[in-house]
Amino acid sequence: MKEKQEKRNLFCYPLGTVGRDFVYNLFTNYILLFILFTKRLTAGQLAVITGIMVAARIFDALNDPVMGNIIERTRGKFGKFKPWLLAGVISTSVVIYLAFNVKLDGWNFVIFFGIIYFAYSITYTMHDISYWGMVPALSKNGDTRNRLTSMASFCAGVGGTLASILIPLLTTGDMALGGNAQTAYGYIALIAAVISILFILFPVIGAKENRSDMDTPAPKVSFKKIISTIGGNDQLLWISLIFLIQEVGNGIVLGGAGANYIYFEFGYEGGLYSTFSTVGMLATAVLMIIYPSLSKKYHRMALAKFITCVAVGGYAVQLLAGIFMPATMIKFWVITVGFMFSNLGQYGLYLIMMISIINTVEYNELKKGTRDEAIITSMRPFLTKMASSITVIIVNLTFILSKVISYTNQISDYEAQANQGVITAEAKGALIKTVTDSVSAGQKNGLLIAMTVIPCALMVTSVVLYRKFYKLDEETYEDILKQLDDKKAQEK
Repeated sequence: MKEKQEKRNLFCYPLGTVGRDFVYNLFTNYILLFILFTKRLTAGQLAVITGIMVAARIFDALNDPVMGNIIERTRGKFGKFKPWLLAGVISTSVVIYLAFNVKLDGWNFVIFFGIIYFAYSITYTMHDISYWGMVPALSKNGDTRNRLTSMASFCAGVGGTLASILIPLLTTGDMALGGNAQTAYGYIALIAAVISILFILFPVIGAKENRSDMDTPAPKVSFKKIISTIGGNDQLLWISLIFLIQEVGNGIVLGGAGANYIYFEFGYEGGLYSTFSTVGMLATAVLMIIYPSLSKKYHRMALAKFITCVAVGGYAVQLLAGIFMPATMIKFWVITVGFMFSNLGQYGLYLIMMISIINTVEYNELKKGTRDEAIITSMRPFLTKMASSITVIIVNLTFILSKVISYTNQISDYEAQANQGVITAEAKGALIKTVTDSVSAGQKNGLLIAMTVIPCALMVTSVVLYRKFYKLDEETYEDILKQLDDKKAQEK
């Protein structure tokens, strides 16, 4: 019976994040592109939007441990995770639909954007913390956790890859739904809202977690508990810093720098960026599948070193090709393949960091006698959002310094005219081509440096720190489990 439920968990739990990650990619990676290519902005308005995004993501990040604490004290026949999973996904779906379908401009849009962005931060946190917080409750076995995490990451990759293929393809260029970006994003937001609800039903209905702590009194929601849990776990603190550094670099390409570089260098066609991002994700899909096997054969430290070398090579290929090759399709494919290898390394390191954070639960239990799963696992989304706030600053600062906003404003004007029926889709495409052709080589190289040199430097820094300061390797973790079993045996 236990083996049957484990197989069911391995099937149902990962599927839950397909829709969630489609939504996450739509809002995180494309909201800025939606704004740039459908709204005319002044530098001041872009600065305010940047400030809103940074403030909301910092708020969101600080809210994660609070949400983890709230989940920890949730009691009921459906456990502590599933109620928040369902409520969070439904409310996020409403927010996503409104974000891309309310038609406002100028400062009215900026005000609306501030409200909707903070609303997204609150609603997404509900299900994100509860989803990843389930992993330690689904199994204590290290191998099973590796499989759950890698399969969930694979399904997250499926959702993210679908977003990377469909969103640029159906919003930019000749294949834009409705002939313009504004209409297209509205349709896609509706689709994303529906599929996120459908997919979350798999873990809500099919997965079964350990609910033994439902009989214990609910802990109080307190900042003291959050601070003591995080601050009292030295390994959690180190892996948090390391993960933060890595994630800042990991988000720059898909956070807008990559799309703008591709559009300005090779043409405003969604199919090009769709191909770039999809090929970049292909190797990571393979990695997610084979990671459990690799983790059995090789230590995480050795894997981290190897995948970093792969990523550095990928970044070097992109940078050299971008600077020295003429803007042909050969150059496009060389840069795309380089991105595939750099993304492979980044995502491999992400998987290693995920397991490393989760394994501090048992370390916490050995040191302090409590597992505090939801609080500890809330650090992953907390750090991801903190990193994304820094990424937003880097990407938007790149846009401002390279002065590409004047070009995106011209494109948004043409998109608006197509939306209003003033010009045809064909005329829009021809006008936008004149805009992208006028972007200088220096401006494009500024985007290229932001998407290669900065991520590479941050990744190398994170791996150096990981090898030096993170001590919970495979042997140490197994020893901790043995000590916990011996302690429980003595208490009986």
